[in-house]
Amino acid sequence: MTQTVDRVTALRDQLVAWRRHLHMNPEVGFHEHETAAYIEAELRKMPGLTVSRPTETSVLAVLKGGKPGRTVLLRADIDALPMEEENTFEFRSQKSGAMHACGHDGHTAILLGVAKLLSEQAAEVPGEVRMIFQHAEEIGPGGAEELVMETGLMDGVDVVTGLHLNSQLPVGQVVVKPGAFMAAPDTIHITIQGKGGHGAHPEQTVDPIAVGAQVITNLQHVVSRHVAALDALVVSITYFQSGTTHNVIPDTATLMGTVRTFDPELRQRAPGLIERVVKGITAAHGANYDFKYEFGYRPVINTDWVAAQLKEIALETVGPEHYEDAKPTMGGEDFSAYLEKAPGAYFNVGSGSDEADSRWPHHHPRFTLDEASLETGVRMLSAAALRLAQPQE
Repeated sequence: MTQTVDRVTALRDQLVAWRRHLHMNPEVGFHEHETAAYIEAELRKMPGLTVSRPTETSVLAVLKGGKPGRTVLLRADIDALPMEEENTFEFRSQKSGAMHACGHDGHTAILLGVAKLLSEQAAEVPGEVRMIFQHAEEIGPGGAEELVMETGLMDGVDVVTGLHLNSQLPVGQVVVKPGAFMAAPDTIHITIQGKGGHGAHPEQTVDPIAVGAQVITNLQHVVSRHVAALDALVVSITYFQSGTTHNVIPDTATLMGTVRTFDPELRQRAPGLIERVVKGITAAHGANYDFKYEFGYRPVINTDWVAAQLKEIALETVGPEHYEDAKPTMGGEDFSAYLEKAPGAYFNVGSGSDEADSRWPHHHPRFTLDEASLETGVRMLSAAALRLAQPQE
């Protein structure tokens, strides 16, 4: 392990250079043309890799090891978010309206580092390691779904793993858990049709704003009164748009929100529970409604034995003082698409520190990484590849 750690330490400057180049040149989902070209060019500098483009903006590197073993898939997402960066450091985004605000630049740098390490010791690598640099994680239905359904990426894959840097964890900490880890993120769209009129005479109208407010309040009862306390369900209305000026009651109001679940049965029940509330409230006030429910990514359910292996790797790699069992999170991830085809597990590596001012939440315009987390990511993911690719006993 000392040798591996030393090799990773020697990669530090390269990891930072990769990450900063990607951070300066972000591209949003399905538009990662320059990003994919850069990744492909870097991979082609490494010996022994077969490099291809499964889709227009994703990149696959395959390493066939010199020893018998299983086929392991490692995944990094490469897309940015459509938002303006507020950081002022010299490697801030150079593209207006795009920013790496979720750490995908770090994930990509980490997997490039793993590719370099493994390619330089191919004779000692068991089995086959596939490294997918995936497009469009942030845009449903997600780049993972396209790769799984429309390419042969998962053919013959025995186990899959990947990581997410987490600014809410101390830099260098690793967390993983078996079973339910990340929720299914679904979306609701509600349009309330009322009857507009003068703000001075609300009695002549059906006010969609007032009705919408009642809908939002009563949707909380879906969670507190229609679902068991131990079943995880989140219903958040995050968008409410209506009206044009101060003295006109509008005709319509538009609401959008997110619904998060782990349990597949509860996920299927949720649309009916929510629409029943919308229907009842609008009918009571003489309004009409349009309701649309979009199923997003599946929940990330880690395979028990893979999560157990990752925990062992973490204890050996970062030590028990930097490891914790993870708690489930209501965040969503299209990594779940891979888990439909092969056993696997997803884990987090901490990237937050006061020194790097990197404790800002994900999807915040000030988000950044403590770049020491890149080394931890490489150590974990390269060790995972070697361990999980070992032939079955």
